Amino acid sequence: MTNTYYVYILASKRNGTLYIGVTNDLERRLYEHKNNLIEGFTGKYNVHRLVYYEDVNDIHSALQREKQFKRWTRKWKIELIEKENPEWRDLGDDFAT
Repeated sequence: MTNTYYVYILASKRNGTLYIGVTNDLERRLYEHKNNLIEGFTGKYNVHRLVYYEDVNDIHSALQREKQFKRWTRKWKIELIEKENPEWRDLGDDFAT
């Protein structure tokens, strides 16, 4: 059985503050972010909009991808988001959070 992991980017608004994370349950994690259930960066800066995510089949690849994103320049991250989600739509709306 393969597990699915998600590398995701949240934003406070279009071109706003960005947050990069990894989870094995994107729906649950979005719920936690949107309801400020875990203290920290996303609650402090109101970063709740899911603007990009990709699924990965193993945790090591997911963690490597997260580290890669975190090393990227802001410009590259924004270009990735705008290529996949030009309207900066909250992709979390596709989940039942």
